[in-house]
Amino acid sequence: MGVCNTEIELMNRDELDLIKIERLQATLNRAENNVPFYRDLFSKNGIVPEKVRSVGDLANIPFTTRDDLVEHQPYEFFAVPLRDIARIHSSSGTTGTPVVVGYTRNDRKHWAELLARTLCAVGIDSTDIVQVSFAYGLFSGGFGLDMGAEYMGATVIPVSVGEVEQQIRIMRDYHTTCLFSTPSYAMQIGHVMKKKGIRSQELTLRKGLFGAEPWSEDVRSKIEQSLGIVAYDIYGISEIMGPGVAGECEYKDGLHVWEDHFIAEIIDPESGNVLGPGEKGELVLTTLTRESMPLIRYKTGDITSLLDKPCKCGRTHTRLSRITSRKTDLIIIRGVNIYIRDIEELLGKMFEIPVRYQLVVSRDDQGDNLEILIEVTGELFTDEMRSYRHKESTIKHVLAGRLSFEPTVRFVEPSHFPPQGEKYPRLVDKRNATD
Repeated sequence: MGVCNTEIELMNRDELDLIKIERLQATLNRAENNVPFYRDLFSKNGIVPEKVRSVGDLANIPFTTRDDLVEHQPYEFFAVPLRDIARIHSSSGTTGTPVVVGYTRNDRKHWAELLARTLCAVGIDSTDIVQVSFAYGLFSGGFGLDMGAEYMGATVIPVSVGEVEQQIRIMRDYHTTCLFSTPSYAMQIGHVMKKKGIRSQELTLRKGLFGAEPWSEDVRSKIEQSLGIVAYDIYGISEIMGPGVAGECEYKDGLHVWEDHFIAEIIDPESGNVLGPGEKGELVLTTLTRESMPLIRYKTGDITSLLDKPCKCGRTHTRLSRITSRKTDLIIIRGVNIYIRDIEELLGKMFEIPVRYQLVVSRDDQGDNLEILIEVTGELFTDEMRSYRHKESTIKHVLAGRLSFEPTVRFVEPSHFPPQGEKYPRLVDKRNATD
């Protein structure tokens, strides 16, 4: 596989660490001088940027949270005047109020270069025709991957999301070689291909880059088999930069964090203490080159760990283990810890096709209640209604065996969900609204 930026990607660790500290001090000064939130935070906690001489010194700085960003919407975290902002995006709003994020022209240049590195790491090059099936709009995913592919010279088909059969027609007619989408959307494409009798050999697809939601090795295997490709994981977070913060290489042994632009820490979600390599906790990121919106120790909510063993590819940048959940993936109902991914895996085993679902938590005089909404697709409409009732009963029975209560299961029309491929909240917690 290719290396896009040999000097940086294969850099000696001592040199890389020196770059990180120099850029960290510059970022801290930029934040203190231009962002009132950080000026007050540093003043209250006695933080002097020049005295931060190692990554370990970051532990003395309080975290920045999503609530902090929401409280200062839309522009109070910007470190440059609005006239210097070239583009504005926002987070998806999957976990609440969307967060506005700005980019200067230099920020966009860095973004494109980092995504080009990520594409090179999995063997995508200027001869490829890439189909970007992420949403284009305020969500940054589609635009970021578009820029990265163009930066490296690949041909871009900006399909966005929409009708799955159209995606397949474009793949076949335009000779697409690489697909970029959410893993759940890729699974839906594979399912429709099977239903229509379209074999993967009829397409020219060879690779896929998937992200924006947690996914498992089992899902990777299913995507690779149904589409006849090699599937790779990519990581980003809208508040930081969108896709391109980290990505897999050909060995699929963790996601390389581009440390000349970001510092990654893993903390205990409860105590906030920094954890060592191999210990699973919440990912915290600090930007090193963002002009528009520097973020210091931003709590991402994503659960992962740092890998300390060198990668076979030779890149020296640290790696993240596969991100399988968010901190918000855990909900507590009637004193019982429930992981959304566990329910998703259960639904995946019960249905032979990908299903979209949503968990709705509410509260009444009897306590907390869990309702599971499942999209009824055209394929499911061919079943008799009694099979719906049987599936509802089975899901209730299985979950009741794991929980101390029985949830409500309800099939809903597709109109309840946004168009295929767009992000939506898997969890809607209404308890605070009724407290």
